[in-house]
This record gives sequence, structure tokens and C-alpha cells, in this order.
Amino acid sequence: MKRIERTGYSWNDSEPEMRKSCEPGKIAEKIIELFPRIHDDTDPFRVLICTILSQRTRDENTERACQRLFQYFKNIDEIASADPKDIEPLIVAAGMYRQKAQRIVEVARIIKVKYGGKVPEKLEELLKLPGVGRKTANIVLSVSHKIPAIAVDTHVHRISNRLGWVKTKRPEDTEEALEKIIPERLWKDLNGSMVEFGREVCRPRSPRCGDCPVSKCCEYYRARSSDGSGP
Repeated sequence: MKRIERTGYSWNDSEPEMRKSCEPGKIAEKIIELFPRIHDDTDPFRVLICTILSQRTRDENTERACQRLFQYFKNIDEIASADPKDIEPLIVAAGMYRQKAQRIVEVARIIKVKYGGKVPEKLEELLKLPGVGRKTANIVLSVSHKIPAIAVDTHVHRISNRLGWVKTKRPEDTEEALEKIIPERLWKDLNGSMVEFGREVCRPRSPRCGDCPVSKCCEYYRARSSDGSGP
């Protein structure tokens, strides 16, 4: 996944269209425009395995683990026939490497035997794979299969609540709520852009509200401004 360097944009510039409407779809479109994420690798199996490795770790650790894994084990056949102990040292950076090594070998074997070596294109089938939840499944659907799906991770969940789009406690509820208010054409790009936005501006701690291009449409920002605690 390639992160885009943003140049030539003043964070405090006025955006006429932003002032006109704070509709969630318009804000989502602006975030996708300003914080694009390009997926260099869209191979379904590699995306699936790398997303499993990404669970409970930072993106940079995932990238290191993924790169090392596929440097030595090139495809589904090689991983399916591997001993998990041979994979463990390659994915240490991702954390929980013993559990994840066992899991990705198991997933590879199931896909090879049950699905003829092809990663399923249906949510229900993806969710049957060990270690695959809705976020992982939706990333595979949207990134690899180009099927509209909203993958809700910690960034998407946090930002959606901060903006005031949703009032939810669980990612599953956030996904369901977002599907009702975000145009389907934006679903597949929303996760990647929200991740970039969450890293650079809407951070978990000390969010850069003063640098945010959609702050005037943000419930969290308005609340902080009114009580004197921000930006």
C-alpha cells in the first residue's frame, strides 16, 4: 500500500463546497480526495494474508512481516504446504506470530482444498475462514474483488463517531450505520482514506483539529471549541 505525499494544499484554505453542505457523503468524498490510498498489490490471497497479519499491530509492522513472508513463500501452494514454525520468524514484526503463522497456514489449506485455490468473493464464505472477521473480509472484497464494502477498523470507527455520523459502540454497528448514509460508490475507498486521515490529522490522541479540512463539519471539533478545550 502506497501512501501519497500531499503537497500544494493549505489545510486552512476555505472549501466552498464544504461550507455548503456537511452531508456525510460529501465529507467522505472530500476525505477520499485529500487522503487517497493506492493499493499496489490487489492479489486476493496476498491481501487476505496481509490483513490477517495486520490484526492488533501497526501498519508498518504489517508491511515488514508481509514483505518477508512473501519473499520466502511466494504463493498459496507454498504457504499451504509450509510448517508454521518456518513462517514464525518471518512474521515476528506483526506480533502474535505463533498464532498468526498457524492461522495463515490453515487459511491457505482451506482455500486450496475447499475453494480450488481461489479466495472467496462472498462475505459469508470469507467469514467462515479462521481469523477472518468482517473488517478483514470487507477489505478483501473491496480491494481485491472491487465489490462495494465498508471495512470498519479503529480509524473508521473513531472518526465516524467524532464527526457525528454515527453514535455507535461496536464496529459492526458502525458498518451498518455507514452503509445507510455513505453512497455505495464510495464504500471501497473509504477505509484506506480514513486510515490515512486518522494517521495524519484525526489521530486517536491529540487530533490536529486546527489542521483538519473538515473541522467545520465535525461534532467533536465544535464541542471542543465551545468548551474552550480546542483545537
